[in-house]
Amino acid sequence: MPIVKITGQGLSVIGLAVAFLWGCLISERIITRDATRERTRVVRELEEMRLERQATPVSVPVPRRVLRAPMALG
Repeated sequence: MPIVKITGQGLSVIGLAVAFLWGCLISERIITRDATRERTRVVRELEEMRLERQATPVSVPVPRRVLRAPMALG
């Protein structure tokens, strides 16, 4: 002798709620995966931009000699 019976309408509402919950969980995983991919892409782009901005010298600079004008006494 059951105390409470679940009607067909109640059972369908429970099924709908479970389906909605699974949909939320699956969409959360998809959103998290896409966000992780986007973050990785942005970090790589920033690293590439940082490396492009670094100036690399073509050759080693040669120290300049200071030329002094000859001194004239007189």
